[in-house]
Amino acid sequence: MQILIFYQYFGTPKGKWSTRMYELTKRWVDKGHKVTVVTSPYEKSDIRASKFIERQNVEGIDLVVINSADSNRDNVLKRAFKALIFSFMSCYFALTLKCDVVLASSGPITVGLPALLTKWFRKKAMIFEVRDLWPDGAIELGKLNNSLVQKIAVWFEKLCYRNSSLVIPCSRGMEQGVLKKCPNTNTLVITNASDVELFSNISEDDKKIPEKYAGKKLFLYAGSLGLMDEVEQVIEGMRLITDPNILWLVIGEGAERKHLENLVRNYNLTNVEFLGIMPKTEVIKWFSRVEASFVTFKDLPVLHTSSPNKMFDSFAAGVPIIQSTKGWIKELVSSTNCGINVEPYEPQQFSEAILKIAYDRSYRDELAVNAKLLALKNFNRDVLAIAYLNKLLEIDNNQKK
Repeated sequence: MQILIFYQYFGTPKGKWSTRMYELTKRWVDKGHKVTVVTSPYEKSDIRASKFIERQNVEGIDLVVINSADSNRDNVLKRAFKALIFSFMSCYFALTLKCDVVLASSGPITVGLPALLTKWFRKKAMIFEVRDLWPDGAIELGKLNNSLVQKIAVWFEKLCYRNSSLVIPCSRGMEQGVLKKCPNTNTLVITNASDVELFSNISEDDKKIPEKYAGKKLFLYAGSLGLMDEVEQVIEGMRLITDPNILWLVIGEGAERKHLENLVRNYNLTNVEFLGIMPKTEVIKWFSRVEASFVTFKDLPVLHTSSPNKMFDSFAAGVPIIQSTKGWIKELVSSTNCGINVEPYEPQQFSEAILKIAYDRSYRDELAVNAKLLALKNFNRDVLAIAYLNKLLEIDNNQKK
């Protein structure tokens, strides 16, 4: 089967960004299928291009790189312009590249346009992957306020759903959002996943805590530092921690980093340290050294549907989470005892969770075992990749009958 994918943010573990599509397509190629991904450079990924259109190959995955680089540091208008350039240029490849099925992975939702053209003009089955609910997220975050533009965006969102043979939401909450707008949509939830093998191949030397942190109880946040992530919640919790041996390390980059660093400085906190952004191959080492990791988002309904990579990485490493969302992740933590739920913007609850894990080793280890079991049984990338592929094969076979 030949699979054509439109996804703007492709990257490998050598980069500093999500590797979802790389991990999936690598497995599909290993099964003998041909995969072409039309993508672009992203500030946090390792994909680069010296020409406006450049063809590359990564471990058997064919890439068409459109040099319309995105950055979450840019303002909304600039990012929208870059997304439209990518979408319009992708239309040529939508009409010319060989494929049996076409997959568009959103956001931005503009990747739906080339996929729609492949379906309408070439009669190929269209699969639409929902990595976040858009335009709901942009509206709730106050980034899309024009009522006319909102209506157009919702219309286009529904158009993508209705023309898809299958919609792949990345969480149950996202699935509910899709079905609320288009009740008859054929859906299959494929969450982000835990790369168990990647996180298991850590040497004893890599697990060693650097000398400057010797004797410290380390906690970790590894992810984007954007407006939607609301990492400030953890800072407020760390203000209440008086034990000098408890330290919170922050790995990541984003528009809010300077604000967060200024906040730490203004509070005179010595228990928070920003390590910057680093390749996933390095992030893995830090997960092996910490007591727990944090999952936070702004308290908005659409963000409670998120499927954050940082959570699945934590599970893969066998590290419990302290999290403040109110949707499916909260239910997961409650039912599996893989971490601690706290209310957003409640510093006392954050500090109590940190101290509980830091001081009660047997309790922490119990949570860690449950986190690892989730990675192995519920969110194993190998299992999810095959389930995804089998559905694509089923759609391709039905199309050819």
